[in-house]
Amino acid sequence: MEIRHLQTIIEIVRRNSFTGAAEALHVTQPTISKTIRNLERELNVELFVRDSKTVKLTDAGETILRHAGAILQSFDLLMTELNDLTYLKRGTIRIGLPPMAGSSFFPVVIKRFQERYPGIAIKLEEEGATRIVEGISDGTLDAGVVLPPFDEEKFDSFPLVKERLKLVVPPSHRMAGRQSVNLGELSEERFILFSREFALHGIINRACESMGFSPRIVYESSQWDFIGEMVASDLGISMLPDTICRLLNPDKVRAIELVDPVIPWHLAMVWKREGYHSLAIREWIQFTRAQFAE
Repeated sequence: MEIRHLQTIIEIVRRNSFTGAAEALHVTQPTISKTIRNLERELNVELFVRDSKTVKLTDAGETILRHAGAILQSFDLLMTELNDLTYLKRGTIRIGLPPMAGSSFFPVVIKRFQERYPGIAIKLEEEGATRIVEGISDGTLDAGVVLPPFDEEKFDSFPLVKERLKLVVPPSHRMAGRQSVNLGELSEERFILFSREFALHGIINRACESMGFSPRIVYESSQWDFIGEMVASDLGISMLPDTICRLLNPDKVRAIELVDPVIPWHLAMVWKREGYHSLAIREWIQFTRAQFAE
């Protein structure tokens, strides 16, 4: 018995016709009939009732049909995984990156990966961590960079970066000359934050609330450089990771240590724990882990 025999039986039953099955499989009707006769001789059983005007399976035919679907599904999965042996020569992987992580940490990593695997296209989705988690969950993304916490029963991960947030103020601000600032001192300030779909928005909100106040948010943006420019224009203050602060123009803004409490900014690469992962995405995960371990 061969896979094509199972495919033929399924199509005959699905179309309720030998002729319909022949059309679906792009062969002639005599070919279908010959395939079934040869299989019946091989198994020494009859699969279809011959004297019926409609297609009707015998008990043996019903038994084969009952198992055929699962066998074909397993076969398709087998072929997919075998085809992945050449997947590193071509294919696409879909990675979600928050704006800050993408601009700060990944250009060099992506360049090195493309040099090693030039046939693999990397489709980048620049989103906030919240939407990235949703994309990995629903399968529209293969992996992504997010801020903990996340559901560790649902996602596998490894750490990428461990930093903390700094206070960003214009040079004219009353705290611009300070070495450090307590979070509680900012209760009357005007805040410029990332948009609500970004995990950092919620992290800052919760930190402020733990100190007994809700931040007065006057502007929101999805771009760290625009946030920096708004701070430079004295429209408010912000909090950004140390890496991003080093990219801002020191003549336009001041970055100050934020203490009591320290607000961590940790990044992790995550992917779905369950389900099939292509060889390409597995290689991306292994490659990225090695790059950040250096």
